[in-house]
Amino acid sequence: MLILCRQDLTDHEREEILAAARNAGFEPFFAHSGRIILHGPGDAAPLSDLPGILSIEPLPDRPVLAKEPGNAVVRVNDVEIGGGAFTVVAGPCAVEEKARLIDLAHAAKSAGCDLLRGGAYKPRTSPYSFRGLRAVGLEYLRAASDATGLPVVTEILDAQDVELFTDTADMIQIGTRNMMNYELLVAVGRAGKPVLLKRGMGSTIDELVHAAEYLLLEGAPGVVLCERGIRTHEPSTRNTLDLAAIPVLKGVASLPVIVDPSHATGRRDLVAAMGRAAAGAGADGVMLEIHDDPDCALCDGPQAIHPENLSALVDNMRKISALAAEAEDLL
Repeated sequence: MLILCRQDLTDHEREEILAAARNAGFEPFFAHSGRIILHGPGDAAPLSDLPGILSIEPLPDRPVLAKEPGNAVVRVNDVEIGGGAFTVVAGPCAVEEKARLIDLAHAAKSAGCDLLRGGAYKPRTSPYSFRGLRAVGLEYLRAASDATGLPVVTEILDAQDVELFTDTADMIQIGTRNMMNYELLVAVGRAGKPVLLKRGMGSTIDELVHAAEYLLLEGAPGVVLCERGIRTHEPSTRNTLDLAAIPVLKGVASLPVIVDPSHATGRRDLVAAMGRAAAGAGADGVMLEIHDDPDCALCDGPQAIHPENLSALVDNMRKISALAAEAEDLL
């Protein structure tokens, strides 16, 4: 069963409900979104009159919170993702030198980007690849944010680091390799930060939306979905960008959807075309990798575009996004 409670439920009321649920034969689980999940063969009837309870319903068989209209816009500091704006997130794949990161952040800001991305903790296929500066990288990201005013979004790998990320990141990213790491989703959902959730490289849209439900159920103030390409048999690009996922996701959830053409293609010569295509397909924004010397980048240099090409691309994508919205209104 699912108990819907008042949002301002007191500690005493919550404990009273949990105790009554156990006495009624249930194993209760309290979620931060004002919901208490009851598992077991108990009788929920004695609970219905307890203070703080709004209703008791059967457990849903599909995501609920991800479909609520109030989740259509996610705020990261002063930046809104969704609701008609086309948001651009840009930065290096991995945080390297502090000065270089600050220069790239200024370039992103000048080009009209809204958020700064950069990996401090990097999940790599090879253990010998550069795996990030870790806590030092987070400090550099904070310095770049302070210098430019751009909010920071960066990827977390381990639930034990949630407090560190809460102190330094404005938005926490769950990467493709951790989309189905449900204990990490629970921990990040409780952190009180908006979340950028990337689709797993082998995950279905249904699995992606259910992962978002984990985050929302634990109290995440907003979740943005990111299509970053899925693994197929085609070897000419790093992944296969599923542009159809954009309208499909918007049909099954009320969450903003952005696209990462950098990781989807793995080729800088394709990033601009796929960014424009994402804007035309109705995406709420894109996530781009930039680097001033891609050939010497410590991570994913072949897919990073040069900052001098960023401004024109951002302008193009925003114009296409506006035209796509106008066309949608005519249908």
